[in-house]
Amino acid sequence: MGGVTSPSAAGGRDPGLQPERTRLAWRRTTLAGTVVAVLAGKAGVAGGASAGVLVAEVVCGVGWAGVLLVAHRRIRGLAGGSRERGPERLAARWAVGVVVCVLLTVGGGVGVVLR
Repeated sequence: MGGVTSPSAAGGRDPGLQPERTRLAWRRTTLAGTVVAVLAGKAGVAGGASAGVLVAEVVCGVGWAGVLLVAHRRIRGLAGGSRERGPERLAARWAVGVVVCVLLTVGGGVGVVLR
C-alpha cells in the first residue's frame, strides 16, 4: 500500500530508538534525583540545621552526585555505539553503583524530612 513498514515487518530493528528512550529515562532519573536533593535541602534549611539534618543532607547530596555521574557515563555509552553493534552495555558494577546512589539520595531525603 505504500505505507510505512515497522522495523519488525522489514526484518530488522531500528537501533536508534531504544538508545534514545534509554537516554531520556536517564535524564528523567537525574531530574527526579535533583528534585529530591533540592527539596531535602529546603526542608533542612527551613527546619533548622542540627547535626543529624546536616548528615542526612550530605548523604542525600553524595547520592545525587553519584546518580549524576553514572547517568552521564551511561548517556555517553549510549552515544558511542555503532549502528551495527548497538550501544555499549552498562557494566554490572555501574548498575549496582546507581542503585546504591539512589538509595542514598532517597534515604538522605527521608532522613531530613523525618528529623
